[in-house]
Amino acid sequence: MTRRPVSLQKPPNETVTATFCPLTLAHVEQIDTFWRAILRAAQEPDISWDWAYKLRLAVNDRRYEAYAIEWEELVQGVMLLETQWHRSWLPGRSPLVYVEYLASAPWNRRPIEDPPYLAGVGRSLLLLARQRSVELGYEGRVGLHSLPRTEAFYHLNNMADYGPDPDKDGLVYFEYPALQR
Repeated sequence: MTRRPVSLQKPPNETVTATFCPLTLAHVEQIDTFWRAILRAAQEPDISWDWAYKLRLAVNDRRYEAYAIEWEELVQGVMLLETQWHRSWLPGRSPLVYVEYLASAPWNRRPIEDPPYLAGVGRSLLLLARQRSVELGYEGRVGLHSLPRTEAFYHLNNMADYGPDPDKDGLVYFEYPALQR
């Protein structure tokens, strides 16, 4: 994927244009430099996520794709997708794009910063996953397992809740079905 513009909201009511782009080592270094201390202080569960490892997966295995949202030369959000192995929980077991990891920068998370510095980062990453699903011929199907603290976010973004998955330590599975034609 090449760079793509994305509109985000800077509260109270300013629209800004950020950029979707492939995740790079410079992005990972920003996450390690700017995000880690804030995530640790806020006791966020994604403090242990190793984005350098996720980048290596995306570079070395064509099943994975890693993306960032940049604005003002800062990483505002990141996501790792798996594009070939996962199947829908719906009848037919159609292929889908699976969101392995999705994270907004700490200053864009309402529990840490209210109002957030930028609103719509997580929603924009989900929309990118849906666009990739369409581009891959999966008709917009996207699935993921949610951390307990973020289940409400996926409900707000109209993902269907399929309940706890015993194979994933009880994490709740969410899925977007195929887009209507």
